[in-house]
Amino acid sequence: MTMTGKTFRRKAGFAARACCAALGLLAAVVSWQPAAAAPGGATAEAGEQRRMEPQAPGSVAVVYPNLGEPYHSIFATIIDGIEDNAKSAMRTYPVAANTDPAELNAQLKRNGAKVVIALGRQGLKAASALDRDIPLVAGGVLAVPEADNRAMTAISLTPDPSLLFSRLRNLMPGVRRVIVVYNPQSNEWLIRLAREAARAQGLELVAYEARDLGSAARLYESAFAASDSKRDAIWLPQDATTVDETTILPLVLKESWSRNIAVFSSSFLHVKKGALFALYPNNLELGRTLAWSALAYLSGEQRRKGVLPLRDVHIAVNVRTAGHLGLTISYQQQRTYDAIFPEP
Repeated sequence: MTMTGKTFRRKAGFAARACCAALGLLAAVVSWQPAAAAPGGATAEAGEQRRMEPQAPGSVAVVYPNLGEPYHSIFATIIDGIEDNAKSAMRTYPVAANTDPAELNAQLKRNGAKVVIALGRQGLKAASALDRDIPLVAGGVLAVPEADNRAMTAISLTPDPSLLFSRLRNLMPGVRRVIVVYNPQSNEWLIRLAREAARAQGLELVAYEARDLGSAARLYESAFAASDSKRDAIWLPQDATTVDETTILPLVLKESWSRNIAVFSSSFLHVKKGALFALYPNNLELGRTLAWSALAYLSGEQRRKGVLPLRDVHIAVNVRTAGHLGLTISYQQQRTYDAIFPEP
């Protein structure tokens, strides 16, 4: 069953307020009328917005995983952003693990889909089995297999290293070296970008490869032992191997505190646990960016293929950690952050 954006948002709202399942089902079948045009968000494609021609209803197909909370609300917000820019051209398609690709493909063709936006791993898996002649834009995923990413435009949930390093330099101008431990099997593409970003901002990136937890733990221990609290900082990427939440993260945060070495992260939850700051997805703006990429395909523009880092971000900071490191974040500066820990 397909749903328009407004219907999807009603479902998300009911779920967030813990209404009964019957209300969610009712919202899924309520008829919908196109909304009035919403103001464009802060986007680099403002000029593109003026050139876009109105698209036929259903020409932008959004394939997303039909999951429970908290994931449902996350995808609902991304879809809100898509609808802000795609408007009535958008139609949504919830998918499950057992969704038949052939049936989904037939639905898309019947409804006149010309481009697909796939959200999450489940959405991307379903969309990857569709006809190859339909352009594919992916979002809400950390990475895409190397063999697949040349055939699509994908925006990772991993924040752009250039944005992370810029915020680091803003908070700690004296930092000269960034240390990162990563698994090359999942994050080689990210480290390539990080090297370029570090050079552009006058930083040295020291990247250590680790393919298992034991190697990662040893590398962190040696990195901390050789670090200088005045000029070094440690970056925690989104990496299940080298930033394991159970063993590695507590070790890193403990050493960071005892040695006064700044740790910054690509994960919101790490700030709550003691990292200095993190960038994390601005889901509404991410949706708008995904919509512009899809509309550009419909307008015949050539889009860059492959995985792109996330630039639609929020910022979180831990003021207790900042104080421990000797940093003063004024009230005015705190207003530039989207989340502050410990919570007031």
